Amino acid sequence: MTLPRASRPFVEFPAILRAHGFAVSTDQTIAFLEAIGLLGPRDVIDIRRAALATLAIPRERHAEFDALFQAYFLGQSLAAPIEDEDGDDGVEAYEPSSDRIDIDQEEGDEEPGELATSAELLGRRQFAAVDDADALRLLARHAPKVLPRRQSYRRSFDNRGNRIDLRRALRQALRRDGEVFDLPQTQRKTKQRRILLLIDVSGSMKDQSEASLRFAHTLVQAADSVEVFSLGTRLTRITVPMKIRNTEQALDAVGASVADFDGGTRIGEALAAFLAVPRFSAYARGAATLVISDGLERGSPEALIDAVRKLSRVSWRLDWLSPLAADPLYEPRTEALSGCLPYLDTLVPGDRVEALCNHVLNLARPA
Repeated sequence: MTLPRASRPFVEFPAILRAHGFAVSTDQTIAFLEAIGLLGPRDVIDIRRAALATLAIPRERHAEFDALFQAYFLGQSLAAPIEDEDGDDGVEAYEPSSDRIDIDQEEGDEEPGELATSAELLGRRQFAAVDDADALRLLARHAPKVLPRRQSYRRSFDNRGNRIDLRRALRQALRRDGEVFDLPQTQRKTKQRRILLLIDVSGSMKDQSEASLRFAHTLVQAADSVEVFSLGTRLTRITVPMKIRNTEQALDAVGASVADFDGGTRIGEALAAFLAVPRFSAYARGAATLVISDGLERGSPEALIDAVRKLSRVSWRLDWLSPLAADPLYEPRTEALSGCLPYLDTLVPGDRVEALCNHVLNLARPA
């Protein structure tokens, strides 16, 4: 069903609010449309009043709501980032879709990629062709067979099963005039365990992020269940563009979806945003979670440690792959990453595509 052109802005605006962390349900969107119909509306003030009355905007977030409202309905841009109670920028949980807009901040004059920073830098990333074909080809060939598996709730016939299949036994008895010569048994099926990739795309990972994304694309194509998120000054789910079969087309789509390439580093807050969205955090439950990052956190160390602790509790295993760990003398000396060590299963090198591929292919092997 195609919406009337006049009503589209009033359907898109609640979607924008949801994308920026407001809890707006479908019923509230319908109520908002009905309120617009009752009010006329005569002017933009009526639209704002209808939104506040029907979309249940928390009073403490009225300033943020007004900024989004003005940007969408009045075409005004934000003069400064919207700050939280502590005076720091909030990290968005972002999933690209066709029914929302971005409110970008002006880029600074600093050259990204040299130092870890907490500033948000929005833009589009283009990827050049690289040659990691051998390692990626090996991953694509062996991943379906060697990735870790878990038991499913479904069962199938198995001569060495652990439960009698009464239905099959009765069917055999009916065919054999009530005689049962053997008792058919079933065993629980197995399925590939989900893999969750959390990839740091900040400025300090500028030389590594493209290789990490190529690795992620190959894994998404080879495995049954993989979820991919980018971390920087915001959290972005990029699983959908990664499902495009052609690598270059997939990376182009990722480059258009992720707005904070080569920007600041707020891993802890991005992970907290991931855990705060129930649909996202469900991806980590029972998953092999891999964080690909150098761990040069510019946000609160406590936020990163707390997020890693919570993530380790729901994950089957939690591994941190850092390009800095390729140095044999490397020791995590930052307060944030050193505080995360008790909650990590491994901290291993992640400086090359080959290292990433080898680690994934060995996940099912005992430590």
